[in-house]
Amino acid sequence: MYDNAEVLDFSGPFEVLTTANRVSGKSLFDVSLVAQNAGVVVARAGYKVLADVSFDDAPQFELLIVVGGDHSQEIHKTVVSNWIAQQANKAKLIASVCTGAFLLAQAGVITTQQVTTHWQDITQLQLDFPRLDVQKGLRWLDVGNIVTSGGISAGIDMTLHLVSRLHSEALALKTAKQMEFLWLKNN
Repeated sequence: MYDNAEVLDFSGPFEVLTTANRVSGKSLFDVSLVAQNAGVVVARAGYKVLADVSFDDAPQFELLIVVGGDHSQEIHKTVVSNWIAQQANKAKLIASVCTGAFLLAQAGVITTQQVTTHWQDITQLQLDFPRLDVQKGLRWLDVGNIVTSGGISAGIDMTLHLVSRLHSEALALKTAKQMEFLWLKNN
């Protein structure tokens, strides 16, 4: 997370993963909210949330989800790019919500893959990172160990897909039902 991150970009995946834990009756996902510095992060519209851990204290993650929002400051921070690259190097799955794709590209995690992002940022992502194969009109896109999504609520669809991929479609459907969310499984 970071200042001016889109609230649903991190809250949506957080809710999906923690709800999957609850409905499965097991601790399948150990979810952490990470920021450069632990403590209060002021997301979009002044929404304040506490980051569980800092970059320095974060464990190595098996699943790394990089969120979007107003990334205009974060994309220029070497410490952010380095941390994302280091985590992604050892993670089994790397995902982004919305403009989190810009941060993955800046970190060199995505270079030539097919990816997607928020509809409003498709052109800019292609201009900024011309080697990427930026796809339009998709809620989410799964390419090997990289999964990217469109903006905001599309991150919920993507994270339900991740639950399906990592555990089962039955658990993803049960999670969506518990959340009273109509899961758009197919792009």
